[in-house]
Amino acid sequence: MNIADRMAQIAPFHVMELMARAQALEAEGKSVIHLEVGEPDFATATPILEAGQRFLGGGHVHYTAATGLSQLREAISGFYQTRYGLEVSPQRIVVTAGASGALLLALGVLVNPGDEWLLPDPGYPCNRHFVRLLEGRPVSLPVAAASNYQPTAAQLAASWTARTRGLLVASPANPTGTLLDLETMTELANIVATRGGTLLVDEIYHGLTYGVDAQSALAISDDVFVINSFSKYFGMTGWRLGWLVAPQRYVRDIEKLAQNLYIAPSTIAQHAALAAFHPETTSILEARRHEFSLRRDILLPGLRKLGFEIATEPQGAFYVYAACNALAEDSFSLAGQLLTEAGVAATPGLDFGSNAPQRHMRFAYTTDRNQIEEGLARMAKFLNSR
Repeated sequence: MNIADRMAQIAPFHVMELMARAQALEAEGKSVIHLEVGEPDFATATPILEAGQRFLGGGHVHYTAATGLSQLREAISGFYQTRYGLEVSPQRIVVTAGASGALLLALGVLVNPGDEWLLPDPGYPCNRHFVRLLEGRPVSLPVAAASNYQPTAAQLAASWTARTRGLLVASPANPTGTLLDLETMTELANIVATRGGTLLVDEIYHGLTYGVDAQSALAISDDVFVINSFSKYFGMTGWRLGWLVAPQRYVRDIEKLAQNLYIAPSTIAQHAALAAFHPETTSILEARRHEFSLRRDILLPGLRKLGFEIATEPQGAFYVYAACNALAEDSFSLAGQLLTEAGVAATPGLDFGSNAPQRHMRFAYTTDRNQIEEGLARMAKFLNSR
């Protein structure tokens, strides 16, 4: 039997394989500092956990509607009003099986075979792979520190062709942690709209910003698609729950696709997530955001002291995207050496696209401050011994 041709263009998620190697070393009794994983290290906030436990205790765990619990859709709508001052109808909100489910649903109703979609490079690898899975063609927009690792209006206009159907951006972005300001986002949205395309914005790291508040693309237009998640700011990674805000005319088709792909999001996770917007939960999450900021302030100067170049400091998420060409010719080899010889796991640029991946690495500050300091010390010892 043959493997589908598309699989040749869908690369493995190298950070997951790196994590597997790190876990194998730990199983052998070796100590590893994890700076590779894009997952908050905190336990699920107690109010969320208790809400899930209360629901589970009732025993009535059945399917919900494919678009999610109406109470949760209303709670998310209220969140947009409270956090951003935006009126977003619950009818436009679809609760999904993780942000990945939201991305798949959005692209599933938008991408036809052969359609071209523009994506910043470096960027989250699953974005381009989902476009390819649906027989579209992902087209890289090389971005650099000069534009805050985000596309510019001029670049978008110059890259748009007769086959381009949309632009997919992230703010804050993975792996760079950079944001699009509302002025630039508006310029991008206007260019996309005048060309009859679609703007899809990944906002899953909203809430995790430092010294600046991220503004939602929903403030610009009701015609944009926005993805968000309970994984990052809300710290519910393993619960696998996200949401999609779509223009009203697409919701019925999104619902049909969700029904066929996974029936409905996790019922337990949805009932737990109802507590995610409670004031007591917000207090916990804001304290955690402050802790991430403290970690960032250790990792940034620490990496620079080691010889990594950080041309644009991250304003959000929990990543530092650093150039390593002063230390090694290839980030993949350096990542392997750091893991096996220094006991530090970090992600090589290979996952994030074709824009100079061998020159860059991503470090995640998703572990505690003591571990970050230990990781920096281990890397210093390794680099000084070569």
